[in-house]
Amino acid sequence: MTSNKTRELTMVALMAAIVFVATYLIKIPNPATGGYSHMGDCMIFLAVVIMGRRNGAIAGALGAGLSDLLAGAAVWILPTLVIKFIMATIMGTIMLKDTSSRKLQVLGAAAGGIFQIIAYTIVKVFLVGVHPAIASLPNVTIQTTVGIVLFVVLVSVLSKYIGKLVGKRAE
Repeated sequence: MTSNKTRELTMVALMAAIVFVATYLIKIPNPATGGYSHMGDCMIFLAVVIMGRRNGAIAGALGAGLSDLLAGAAVWILPTLVIKFIMATIMGTIMLKDTSSRKLQVLGAAAGGIFQIIAYTIVKVFLVGVHPAIASLPNVTIQTTVGIVLFVVLVSVLSKYIGKLVGKRAE
């Protein structure tokens, strides 16, 4: 018999791995900006829906931070850990009243996404300067928007299975 803590830890590790793979390996090129979008944000939002605010935020931060580490972007690891954790926490906080409400899920993802856009832009000001930070705004906005849209599609497709995964979770 598996304890709830073991199940919880296993789910966090599994979702962190999924966030990592979706961030590190699945890249959608954006010819308009020369950058790319990834499915990592989508999986972070899904993690919050499945595991709740705290565990979803932990899985999202760890998976995205690991992606930066293995991509050789060491300077981004700490900002990513903090930004993705807060982004997921914002979503989870908005969803607290009704975790199964699609409206609150989308509103939470959008609010977390807006925070992410602002936070990454502020960090970029300190790391690369004001002009490059502002120039990167379209790319981070597109990436975040793609993550939210993919999340809405994915959660709609998986909605009948998500209820089985949720069970009891820590908020």
